[in-house]
Amino acid sequence: MSRAALLVLADGRFPAGGHAHSGGAEAAVKAGRIRTAADLAEFCRGRLHTAGLTAAALAAAAAAGLDPLLLDEAADARTPSPALRATARKLGRQMMRVARATWPSAELGALAAARPRGAHQPVVLGLAARAAGLGPEDAAHCVAYEVVSGPATAVVRLLSLDPFDATGVLARLAPELDAVARRAAVTAAEAVVEGIDALPATSAPLLDVMAEAHAAWPVRLFAS
Repeated sequence: MSRAALLVLADGRFPAGGHAHSGGAEAAVKAGRIRTAADLAEFCRGRLHTAGLTAAALAAAAAAGLDPLLLDEAADARTPSPALRATARKLGRQMMRVARATWPSAELGALAAARPRGAHQPVVLGLAARAAGLGPEDAAHCVAYEVVSGPATAVVRLLSLDPFDATGVLARLAPELDAVARRAAVTAAEAVVEGIDALPATSAPLLDVMAEAHAAWPVRLFAS
């Protein structure tokens, strides 16, 4: 396992397109649900333990070697919002491009051929982690961090929130990030034995509702 590869994959400057997405934060800001650093912390915590756990487990399962096509179908089933499914596949296409350029592998090539319109981003990230020599918990950590760092970065731009405060939110969530990544890796190991249905299907219905509303906005700063 390469710690350097983990840093590269988790780096916010990794050109996988995440900077253009707010993870639901833009809609939450407009609705008045995020106004302060404390609000941001609660938003990120809720996202982490629901949709974040599901995404982290999918990535961990892909890194563990489960069939990525079955995982992509499982991701579809766990993403009821059409807007979020479209976003996940758009991000998956971008992740696939950079992953194949960075860590070429036969598994990434096969998934790209089977899903030319894009597979769900957590599944692609998990395969990228596998190609980089990383393990399931590493892949889960990458996803868990992205789930909270995306909204935190977006809120700095949307509210002119002090970036020191936003970074403090992420730092204080670190123990919960670790816990979610560990749980995701454990469920991925169970899925290897018991089947994909062992993976979590936690969700945040309000995020789904806000994503559909956000997709219909004529003007927005972020793609999602």
